Amino acid sequence: MSGTTGFQFRSYHQYFALQKEPFAADIPRKDILETKTLTAVHDRIHYAMRLGGIALVTGEIGSGKSTALRYVIGGLHPSEYRIISVTATSGSILELYRQILAELGVENAGISRAKMTRRIKQEVQEWVTGKKMKIALMIDEASLLRLEVFAELHTLTPFEQDSKPFLPIILAGQANLVDNLHYRNSQSLASRVIARCHLSGIDLATMEEYLRHHLMIAGVKRMLFDETAVTAVQQASGGLFRKANHLARGALVAAAKTDESMVSAEHVRLAETEIF
Repeated sequence: MSGTTGFQFRSYHQYFALQKEPFAADIPRKDILETKTLTAVHDRIHYAMRLGGIALVTGEIGSGKSTALRYVIGGLHPSEYRIISVTATSGSILELYRQILAELGVENAGISRAKMTRRIKQEVQEWVTGKKMKIALMIDEASLLRLEVFAELHTLTPFEQDSKPFLPIILAGQANLVDNLHYRNSQSLASRVIARCHLSGIDLATMEEYLRHHLMIAGVKRMLFDETAVTAVQQASGGLFRKANHLARGALVAAAKTDESMVSAEHVRLAETEIF
């Protein structure tokens, strides 16, 4: 902690009668605030899954992409849906195939692209036609994928001469994900995109709702942030959830240190000196 701000940790939980850590990222799905953007992500992913197409979910770092995906996927009944969930890297297409196969319970399918592609499609077909399950591939951090991966990923989707939509794909990542799909070699994959949603920072009214909501989750029924504090959190975070969480929690610490019952813009400014 910096020695120049006077910002120190103390038992802010006890001071504000918090029953659990406020503004945590790992809150249960039932406690996630249902914003308009979250509903938009939900609707587009379900649309793409019904039609067997590709859905794009983009947003800046900390905009809530992972939370939105967890919300949508968590609402799918495990007896009906099988989601192959992988996190992209900057590795080759073979590395991605190995991740997918590992999620399907196949640890060794050789090193041939053709064999790995065939095995993935066999597994998918078994889940769909044999086990009567709906299946989808979800790739988080997809903006990290090499262009060669974008050029080849579409080969996983055709079944029975492209007549069966067995494997819808959800691609989530930063805004440059869209840019990567504009390259000529990515056009076959891009042509299968049927739904897109971009997560941007929330506005002032939603930020106030968000802060109230998370205080309620932590067991506090009264609003602890005054109007200036809400504005300060919204402006300093750009409306991005992750930074807003850090600022709000740090501002509570600062308010507790000065024995203030309400968080003000000054407390938010103190919190801002401690984070990037």
